[in-house]
Amino acid sequence: MKLFTGLIFCSLVLGVSSQWYSFIGEAAQGAWDMYRAYSDMREANYKNSDKYFHARGNYDAAQRGPGGAWAAKVISDAREHSQRVTDLFKYGDSGHGVEDSKADQAANEWGRSGKDPNHFRPPGLPDKY
Repeated sequence: MKLFTGLIFCSLVLGVSSQWYSFIGEAAQGAWDMYRAYSDMREANYKNSDKYFHARGNYDAAQRGPGGAWAAKVISDAREHSQRVTDLFKYGDSGHGVEDSKADQAANEWGRSGKDPNHFRPPGLPDKY
């Protein structure tokens, strides 16, 4: 009976720990998806494309699973908070301010919800992206 109880306990512990390993792997892959999207955004430097890249990065990360969606939310929120700080020094520039921040968050949520990120794709953006 002790052996049976021990086997059940070990299988539960291993099952829980494997879920954590899965979550951590998804989070790492999701963070990589976000990095790739932000790198593409900087490389493309295409007018009005930032919302598309936000939505695409969040979409790709969320497709990884719960860990990826969590990573996308953490990275998106951190980027928005850092942008609020830089807004103090770049007042009046395009792509900054409360309205732009709200639009970025809407694109982030759109992507994480599984909706098509191409909704935000600007016309003329090269197919490479």
